[in-house]
Amino acid sequence: MDFSLSPDTDALRRRYRAFVDAHVIPLEGDPASYDEHENIRLDRLAPLRDKAKAEGLWAPQMPVARGGLGLPVSALAVCYEEMGRSIFGPAVFNCAAPDDGNMTVLEKVATEAQKKHWLQPIIDGTVRSAFAMTEPAPGAGSDPSHMRTTAERHGDKWIVNGRKWFITGADAAQHIILIARTSDDARKGLSAFLVDRDQPGWRIVRRIPIMGPEEHGGHCEIEIDGLEIADENRLMEVGDGLKVTQIRLGTARLTHCMRWLGMAKRALEIATPYVTERESFGMKLSAHEGVQWMLGEAAMAIEVGRLLTMKAALQLERGERARKEVSMAKVQVADTLHKAIDTAIQLCGARGYSNDTPLSWMYRYARQARLVDGASEVHKMVLARFALEEGVDFWSWP
Repeated sequence: MDFSLSPDTDALRRRYRAFVDAHVIPLEGDPASYDEHENIRLDRLAPLRDKAKAEGLWAPQMPVARGGLGLPVSALAVCYEEMGRSIFGPAVFNCAAPDDGNMTVLEKVATEAQKKHWLQPIIDGTVRSAFAMTEPAPGAGSDPSHMRTTAERHGDKWIVNGRKWFITGADAAQHIILIARTSDDARKGLSAFLVDRDQPGWRIVRRIPIMGPEEHGGHCEIEIDGLEIADENRLMEVGDGLKVTQIRLGTARLTHCMRWLGMAKRALEIATPYVTERESFGMKLSAHEGVQWMLGEAAMAIEVGRLLTMKAALQLERGERARKEVSMAKVQVADTLHKAIDTAIQLCGARGYSNDTPLSWMYRYARQARLVDGASEVHKMVLARFALEEGVDFWSWP
C-alpha cells in the first residue's frame, strides 16, 4: 500500500496551501470580511474567486472541458484538505457545499442539454444551487422513505406540492435539485427534478436561524404549492430519485470529510504555537505531559480520519460504492473535527474562547458535522448491517 502522492498532485496541493496562506487566511482576522451571517462577504469573495480562476485552481472536481481541473477523487482529498484550512477556503475555489455535491451529481447523471443549462453556470460560478430533500416531521429526514412532497404527472409536466426545510443555500440558489414522491413503490417511489428560482409555485417561508455560522444562502424552509416542472427537467428516469440521492451523497459525504480534516488540522496549527510559547508553572505549556497527551490524541485522530477518507476516495475512484468506507470516514472525521477544535480551545484558554482566533467560529460550525448528510447514528447502523452480513469479511482487503 503506497500512500505517497504523485509529484503533480503534491505540487498542486502545495499551490492550494500557498494560495490559502497568502490570500484567504489573512481575511479571517478582519471583521469587515464577514457578512451578517458570519460568512465571507460576497464582495470580498468575488476577487478571490477571480484570482483562483486565473491561477488555475478553480473547480478541481469538474472536467477540464467544463472549466475544471478533472482531478480524481484521491487528488481531491489532499487539495480539499488544504482549502479547508481556512473557514473561507472552499467557497473561494468553488468547492463548498452544496454546490460541490450538486455539480458532481449533475456531471454524472444529467443529459448533455441539462448540463449545459443547469450545471455549467454553477461551475462558472455565475449561479448557486441547492438540494431540496429534507422535510419537517413526519416527512423525510435520514430516512427518505418518509417523503411527503409529491409530484403528479399531467401530460408533459409535473405538479409538485409539499414542504422542505433545512435546505442549505436555498436563499441564494438559482438552480435547485428537488426530490419528490412520484409513486408508493418502496425503492422506485422518488424522482428528481430541476427547478429554477424564478419559477412560480414555491416560496421560502423562512431562513432558519442556527447556532453556527451559515453557508451563503442559509438553511431555509420552503413551501411548494402547485409548482409546475416540465418533464424535460426531470433528472434521470421516473423513480430514480433515491438513486440520484445516493450518487450525490456518496461523494458529498466524503468531500465534507476532506474539508473538515483541513479545519481540524488548522485548529492544531493555531494551538501549537501558543503552547510552545506560553509558560505555566515554570515551563512551556508544551512541556507538560497533559498538554502532550491532548495534542497527541487529536493529531492521531486526524491521521486516522485521513487514512479512512483516502481509502474511501480510492474505492470511489475505482468505481465502487464504498458505502461502509464512506460511513466510517464520516463518523470518524465528524467526531475528530469537534475533538481537534475543542482541544485547541482548551489549550489556548481564554484566547481560544474569544474571537481573537477563528476557533469559536469553527467550534460552532463543527457541531453540525455529526448531523449533516446522515447523522452519525445512521452511519453506525449502516456499518452494523455490513458487519452482520459480512462477518469476518467486513475487514477484507480490497
